[in-house]
Amino acid sequence: MAQAHARIGTTNYLTTIETAGRTIIADEPEALGGGNAGFAPYDLLLAALAACTSITLRMYADRKGFALEGLEVELHHAKEGKRSKITREVRLIGDLSDEARARLAEVVERTPVTLTLKEGADISTTFR
Repeated sequence: MAQAHARIGTTNYLTTIETAGRTIIADEPEALGGGNAGFAPYDLLLAALAACTSITLRMYADRKGFALEGLEVELHHAKEGKRSKITREVRLIGDLSDEARARLAEVVERTPVTLTLKEGADISTTFR
């Protein structure tokens, strides 16, 4: 189970996040009143999707013996009305057959973070 702990003080909007024994700094850009000292929240969301995409495709290609030398993932987030839209472009590097490319295209739609975002998540909040 994944877990994170965030802490913010009085410095606009500097947030320290601790997860998996590591520290991440989040902030907003100066244009939104922050200090641009860290990743903006949607940057972190896209980073999670990019990491999951890359790791899952690498694992799958390794298990299947595909000649995947590397891959690159480009992501963009935008709002269309109240709905978020994420576009993802994956560049596969290596001498891959059409079958391997087609299979990786199927797998990418079922990565864990992809499924979480597509299905939505229940969020319960308590205050202490």
